Amino acid sequence: MKIVRIHHPYTVDQISATPVILTLGFFDGVHRGHQTVIKRAATIARQRQIPLAVMTFNQHPGLVFHQLDAEQMKYLTTPAMKADLMAQLGVDILYIVEFTSAFAALSPADFVDQYIVGLHAQVAVAGFDYTFGPEQATMQDLPRYANGRFDVVEVAQQQDNAAKISSTRIRAAIKAGDVDQANRLLGYPYRNVGVVVHGVARGRTIGFPTLNLAIDPAQHVPGIGIYAVKLAIAGRWYTGMTSIGRNVTFGDDNAVTVEIYVLDFDQMVYGEQVQVAWFSRLRGEIKFADATGLVQQLQQDKQHTQDYFTQHSGQVTL
Repeated sequence: MKIVRIHHPYTVDQISATPVILTLGFFDGVHRGHQTVIKRAATIARQRQIPLAVMTFNQHPGLVFHQLDAEQMKYLTTPAMKADLMAQLGVDILYIVEFTSAFAALSPADFVDQYIVGLHAQVAVAGFDYTFGPEQATMQDLPRYANGRFDVVEVAQQQDNAAKISSTRIRAAIKAGDVDQANRLLGYPYRNVGVVVHGVARGRTIGFPTLNLAIDPAQHVPGIGIYAVKLAIAGRWYTGMTSIGRNVTFGDDNAVTVEIYVLDFDQMVYGEQVQVAWFSRLRGEIKFADATGLVQQLQQDKQHTQDYFTQHSGQVTL
């Protein structure tokens, strides 16, 4: 897949000269609703035997159009994750446009001329709620702006349990620790990236040494609890169980940490960039009277983790 990064205004030599099927959207999470849009475009691309292109943005449009709080500035996917998911879906060209004030100021007509016609789209494909321009023109307006220069395909709302599949809904599930629901809506296990850092090394004293993970601050992190996970270190996936919590057995005022006990693993990996894929929440955080009670529970958690991955594939991709 070819990745083209664009800062408005672009130069003609940045744009592929071939006609394309162009898919439009921010696609945070590349969830099942987004996948339906991209797969619809992929079908058209195969029929017309021309490349499939996606145009997305480097950051949320809300950063330019209105003030966002710190939580709203976090994402479900890093740029690298988003690109990887696009490649899995068969995208040939990924245009990543820097969403700046200058770009946001484009009128709907100029946006269409420069970023749909200008990208040589034969067909523009987007979800029913896609908008463009400061006035937030809609997909229902797009055929008028197309004026016969390209076809428009609007993909209907996708639902799960009679509710719209949306990034907002997924973020809420992750915050609540309901990664099972988040994964169902995403269509794959939710993932975080981070780096292994030093902790207090308490786990080693009780027979459960853990890797402490500093998560990318631009990503959403699941709520407090114990989870069955897969952890990628140096390109290899391992089975583990992760605690997100305050280690309440050892005090009431501890900071929230992310600690991963990796099964069948005994290496020093400080500084390693890793990925953690969240598969299922095993339980909430419990305060035990002493370390003995905690160890007994951790032994149960380990067995539950092993049982989970005996019954589930543990596949981390689409």
